[in-house]
Amino acid sequence: MARPKPLSGFPEFLPAGRMVETAVLDILRETFELHGYANIETRAVETMETLTRKGEITKEVYVVRRLHADPATPEKDDLGLHFDLTVPFARYVLENAGHLAFPFRRYQVQKVWRGERPQEGRYREFLQADIDVVGQDQLPEHFDVEAPVVMLEALERMHAELGLPQALMHVNNRKLAEGFYRGLGIGQEGGAFEQVSTLDVLQRVDKFDKIGGPAVAELLTGELELSQEVAEQCVALAGICTPDDSFVEQVRSLGVEHEMLDEGLELLRRVVLAANKRVPGRIVADLKIARGLDYYTGTVYETELVGHEKLGSISSGGRYDSLASDGKTTFPGVGISLGVTRLLGPLITKKQIEASRSVPSAVLVAVDDEQSRDVAEEVAAALRARRIPCEVAPKADKFGKQIKHADRRGIPFVWFGGLTGQVKDIRSGEQADAQASSWELPEADRRPTITTNLG
Repeated sequence: MARPKPLSGFPEFLPAGRMVETAVLDILRETFELHGYANIETRAVETMETLTRKGEITKEVYVVRRLHADPATPEKDDLGLHFDLTVPFARYVLENAGHLAFPFRRYQVQKVWRGERPQEGRYREFLQADIDVVGQDQLPEHFDVEAPVVMLEALERMHAELGLPQALMHVNNRKLAEGFYRGLGIGQEGGAFEQVSTLDVLQRVDKFDKIGGPAVAELLTGELELSQEVAEQCVALAGICTPDDSFVEQVRSLGVEHEMLDEGLELLRRVVLAANKRVPGRIVADLKIARGLDYYTGTVYETELVGHEKLGSISSGGRYDSLASDGKTTFPGVGISLGVTRLLGPLITKKQIEASRSVPSAVLVAVDDEQSRDVAEEVAAALRARRIPCEVAPKADKFGKQIKHADRRGIPFVWFGGLTGQVKDIRSGEQADAQASSWELPEADRRPTITTNLG
């Protein structure tokens, strides 16, 4: 069989890279559970009706069908792989509402699939970690603070424990933006631009970071036929970014008035002030943040790595008041997701973050000869019983070759002899007598450590 070519957009990490990923997942799981979030997993496949009923993402959905379908009864493209975890979660809530206690906190870590052009930080298959809080008919606004704070706490732990770059979260409110646009006559009955939807404006403003303010103004005047003055006002709003609540005064200075704008300003002000008390300096009000999907109705978030802004947003989300409804009961929620692969993929590929060894083993138990392999296995069993990761040498080579084998794999210790034997630290060369029933290795060597070289 010829050597296969890599499949673009479907990253597969080597063992050392996977260890970095699992270290991040451990932090996420621990942080989420400390805040009372329960873990769930949803199926990979959803109906196309479910996947496409909200937002303009149809072209990115991977269709699922059988290879050997009956030609006489061709199958419809009724099933697709989920492209995020929010839409499947909304379906899950509707199906299981009678068994859930509200407000329901959940976290979910799964693969998702999107049929887009692969590039650095963007993949066709990637791991995503989500948290959401869903209420029944209503959900208090303090959850708009809780969700981003929990994710920022996890990202701060990754910075402190693993050396990942710090994160900065940008937050806005859709009511603020929509109220501002309505105050300009956009989408407002009787307004000068009532035929233009506020969502159309939001989706173009969402491109601000990629194409810049002047280009956004051209889209607004060219595609949506807004006046130059109104387009400039929309761009001026998008250009406001503050680390505190001073954005309120800056918006007021633009001279636009609308009751929804007032509501959005106050909601965003409370979120920024409350979040900065919990995670100082990690969140800013950024009025160009829009989020293109139409199910967001209030607070929205996007997060970037400081010094690695070119990766784009690694974590995003927001408030959605009507994503899930059975016609009688509405389940409003707020959530935020972290693109785990998007965060780690470029750093691992460039070896800017690495594990200290490619295997979990901290000890290699040497084999004197094949006739005494049972002795080595007995030593390994005794060490494992005390939660010391180890493996037995694959061959009874000369001890020098067995030490080299351990060194190539990054294993720090080699054990010689039986239950009463000697252990060698191959980094320092020190060797000492040891009992398999009582020997302790340094805690720092028990698991692979993560190091960063971010330049």
